[in-house]
Amino acid sequence: MNRIFNFFLLLFPFMALQAQIHEIGVFVGGINFIGDVGSTSYISPNEPAIGLLYKWNKSPRHSYRFSYTQSKITANDLNSEEAGRNQRGYRFENSIKEFSAGLEFNFFDFNLHELRPKITPYVYSGLSYVRYDGLFFVGGTARSDANHGTIAIPMILGIKSNITSNFVLGLEVGARYTYADDIDGSNPKNENLQNLQFGNINNNDWYVFSGLTLTYTFGNKPCYCVE
Repeated sequence: MNRIFNFFLLLFPFMALQAQIHEIGVFVGGINFIGDVGSTSYISPNEPAIGLLYKWNKSPRHSYRFSYTQSKITANDLNSEEAGRNQRGYRFENSIKEFSAGLEFNFFDFNLHELRPKITPYVYSGLSYVRYDGLFFVGGTARSDANHGTIAIPMILGIKSNITSNFVLGLEVGARYTYADDIDGSNPKNENLQNLQFGNINNNDWYVFSGLTLTYTFGNKPCYCVE
């Protein structure tokens, strides 16, 4: 985490030279898992999550967004409303480290060089790369096979406002559809562990980040012109 934070700091001199408006800041919130173990609630954060993000605002309506977010992720069958999961009683703990890049679109113009207060809903999507431990279950206990990586599709909905001339506060909820099914240990990638599969092996794992973003804006006033 410290190395990634230092990398963002090293970007400051380069970004300050660009004739665009920039935002850099933090994400603070929580995470919950949706899969074959634990609760089936879509938005129910049960572990803290933190992250860093950078936005390059190309117009008052859209920005290129880059982020790194990490969290511990847990799920417990005893928290599920499904009787079958309650009786099974599986639980697991894993870690999520996500790098994401994509496009953020504002529903209303959000020109940060206008001093008046502004507020807008926004959506974000792109592509994420996720590192996690591939799990499997033996005798009801989750064990780690190896550290794996997968692609995920982020789908974020939020609302934001400039609370001062240089700070923007946002509230967002973002689901991630992953191309993995072993974050919860239900479908191990290792062929030698295929006999340990359970649950719906045709449905990949999801997780959801919910929380606040706070970004600091800087850079020269851009010309939002049609080229």
